[in-house]
Amino acid sequence: MTGEPRLAVASYPGGIRVRSTWGGSGDGPAVLALSESGGTVVEHGSLVSPSFERLCRAELRVETPAGPWTVRLASPIFDDPSAFLWDEPGLLVVGYGFFSYAFVARSGELRWSHRSHTPLVAILGSSRIPHVIVQAEIETFAIEPDGEVAWRIAHSDVVTEAALVGGRLVLTSFSNQLSALDPRTGRPTA
Repeated sequence: MTGEPRLAVASYPGGIRVRSTWGGSGDGPAVLALSESGGTVVEHGSLVSPSFERLCRAELRVETPAGPWTVRLASPIFDDPSAFLWDEPGLLVVGYGFFSYAFVARSGELRWSHRSHTPLVAILGSSRIPHVIVQAEIETFAIEPDGEVAWRIAHSDVVTEAALVGGRLVLTSFSNQLSALDPRTGRPTA
């Protein structure tokens, strides 16, 4: 049974506007029926699965001063796509399902994609750290602008929330325990 696609719009500095549309398994036709015309449209579902059409689907339409572009993504689990503009390298970083993606913000070119073994909880970035933090349920990754993993940490409990607070990466576990990491190195902090 299919449902109504969900929709979110976000604006970023530099005249970048992202319209996200997504739905559950089998909702691809309804999600893609809302596509806007103009600009490039690139399908990235095959990065997730050869049978991506049957999975949950998301479409991100990005309007920039250089012109619009659209990407289509897939996920084996229902998830809300999240995005933020990583201003220094000029990347739009997107998290959806188990995957994180970095697109050149003005053109939509895929710079890198990264798969986690568990669903993503958050993608975080700051001008004060040289990488983006990809937080999955049981691991944390720091990914450089070129897609290289700077560091990775596995966790013994499921992480349910992650936030950059006061120069620390603060993680909340399923058992409601808090821990803090240095977002530059991944080392525990007091």
